[in-house]
Amino acid sequence: MASHAMPAVQAPTSLTGQSVDELIFASQSLDDGTMRTQLSVPTAHCGGCMAKIERILGNLEGVVAARVNLSTRRVTVTWRQAQTASAPPLLATLNEAGFEANLLSQPDERADPEKRRLIVATAVAGFAAMNIMLLSVSVWSGADPATRQLFHLISALLALPAVFFSGRIFFLSAWSALRAGRTNMDVPISIGIVLTLGLSIYDTLHFGRHAYFDAVVTLIFFLLVGRTLDHAMRDKARSAVLGLTRMTPAGANVIGTDGSRAFRPLEDVSVGDVILVAPGERVPLDGLVLAGEGDLDTAAVTGEAMPVPVRPGSTLVSGMLNLNGSLKVRVTNSHARSFLSEMVRMMEAAEQGRARYRRLADRVAAYYSPIIHSLALAVFAGWFLDTGDWHRALTIAISVLIVTCPCALGLAIPMVQVAAAKRLFEHGIALKDGSALERLAQVDTVIFDKTGTLTHGDLRVSKIAIDEPYRAIVMALASRSNHPVARAIAANGGALSGLDLDSFSELPGRGLEGQRNGHLFRLGRADWALNPGTGESGGFQTVFSVDGELAGHFAFLDVEKTSAREAVAKLDALGLPIELLSGDHIASVSGFANAIGIAHWRAGLLPQHKVERLQALADSQRLTLMVGDGLNDGPALAAAHVSMAPSNAADIGRAAADIVYLRQDLDAVPRAVQIARAARQRVRQNLALSVGYNLLVIPVAMAGYVTPLLAAVAMSLSSISVVANSLRIPAARGSRLSRRAPAPTLVPLAATR
Repeated sequence: MASHAMPAVQAPTSLTGQSVDELIFASQSLDDGTMRTQLSVPTAHCGGCMAKIERILGNLEGVVAARVNLSTRRVTVTWRQAQTASAPPLLATLNEAGFEANLLSQPDERADPEKRRLIVATAVAGFAAMNIMLLSVSVWSGADPATRQLFHLISALLALPAVFFSGRIFFLSAWSALRAGRTNMDVPISIGIVLTLGLSIYDTLHFGRHAYFDAVVTLIFFLLVGRTLDHAMRDKARSAVLGLTRMTPAGANVIGTDGSRAFRPLEDVSVGDVILVAPGERVPLDGLVLAGEGDLDTAAVTGEAMPVPVRPGSTLVSGMLNLNGSLKVRVTNSHARSFLSEMVRMMEAAEQGRARYRRLADRVAAYYSPIIHSLALAVFAGWFLDTGDWHRALTIAISVLIVTCPCALGLAIPMVQVAAAKRLFEHGIALKDGSALERLAQVDTVIFDKTGTLTHGDLRVSKIAIDEPYRAIVMALASRSNHPVARAIAANGGALSGLDLDSFSELPGRGLEGQRNGHLFRLGRADWALNPGTGESGGFQTVFSVDGELAGHFAFLDVEKTSAREAVAKLDALGLPIELLSGDHIASVSGFANAIGIAHWRAGLLPQHKVERLQALADSQRLTLMVGDGLNDGPALAAAHVSMAPSNAADIGRAAADIVYLRQDLDAVPRAVQIARAARQRVRQNLALSVGYNLLVIPVAMAGYVTPLLAAVAMSLSSISVVANSLRIPAARGSRLSRRAPAPTLVPLAATR
């Protein structure tokens, strides 16, 4: 989408604002005239933070959209520069709201200082908690008053530095939020810690029977354990994005017109430049081999284990590893539009998509803190009015405040989405939008295209009948198109025709058209190429015509993908009806559909006919998954409830699809459905666990049966359980539905466009 990328800026900028030039320098210019800016927001750590950041940035003049990726703690802002050359004050606005923010234009791979800070704080809190708990055992076992008071004092000396050192993570976050006039999940946590510590110090100074130093330090310890695990799990879940980023070379050796070589950053390499890819180097940018031969490891791109030989004319994509040989490559895509960059954007979009469940969780989390504060205050007032004992009333209110912290709810959806996106990517499946995961789990019908999807699209001409004077015209038409039918005809014709045409055009779903010396030539569908009422086309749907009169026809063979039958069987076992929509001749489609086990099919369809069929299914309340590739399938992919396309699909098809599978194995389709359904199940389990936990413990805590210590343990365990449950999405390796794939077969086709 991006037309070019500005030079990368990794260093932080001023915390109070940025100049227009500075912001533009660190941004990408998009094709629609907008700018995309990446911001690092290390202090964002919950759903409430995410919703707040998106809301305050979205309200700025000129900002088109703002999306927060919680796993990377980055914000993607799309904005439009005003005619006055002003830029939205992104950094200043975030810092005024209490969020530290820096400009960042590339994924940050530096060591995360937050991880070390969390580990050290957890270790300090754990050390203090263990020692205080040992002292508390004696106190709760009935120690004499003098011993009890001594142990309380020792506990206070251990707790105070631990609380101020380890608890500062929560205190600083809560203070930043309150100073900006908002609240977050750390506000009730901090209030609970301060109140519990204050009550414990009061009881110690007044020789009370109980002090809750063990509760306050244990609360901090368990909260930090949960937050450290969450941080580690997010790092693990986003390892796919970082892995892709590490695969991208820092630059490329550009060969000048005079033969000189210069190493340039990828952002400075333009389309059309010639680069050198030496043995052992990864291909830095998409391109076309001009000179040289060698073998490439394409496992990172296609999943194929066997090296692929390349020679002049071969197409390369970024991420492939050159095993041997020296290659001169002409760049065909800029860095911002290269294969690896597109995959990184898709992975990040998958993590930050705004599905229905996630929006619901964000709204609940946003209102949660004020509700819990009001509830704790009401509990204190009720118990104080009933008993007159402010100490007991405050203890119960503290327990309610701690036990109802919404950490689990804030983690319920984002962790599942990040884990599912990573699981899909492990199987070579990339989401372009996080909501696609939810929509994929809802589908009840699967629609397949045929040529290039269920078959390899590697057509071979099996029969040809052309009037001899027109063979050069046919070759001139076919050599100008990248359609599988045209490529097959051009390959069958041998040497390229040097014949010039007066005009040439390609009509998706119909064919190729050209003019020369006042005559109109068409190569494509019979019902389009031939005049109405023209004689029989010999039963072939791909024909060649001169001024609307039949002058030749073709028959083809196509290779069925080895995984097609297995994928169809797995989808059928998942309870999904399958339909085949194709533009090919009825005889070809019926024979192919019966061969691979698809009972419902439609043939001879134009692109608009496929869209009409999808619309008819939608009108009957069917939620469709469309799987297709190529120029013809773009409208249908966009019209479906959710859509998938292979990574080698035409640009328009890949752009229209919600999901892209990188390997050519069709098992990606049922596998994606399985993982999406498993993710939906985990989301529902997490929501039920989070809500059920609160429904269970709130009445018990309000009744006074939960001490601050039990509240701390229960709340922390609920958060940890949600994170652990989110990572239980199955790998979907193999399946009990798997069976031995049949050998590739040649399918007779009367192929069409």
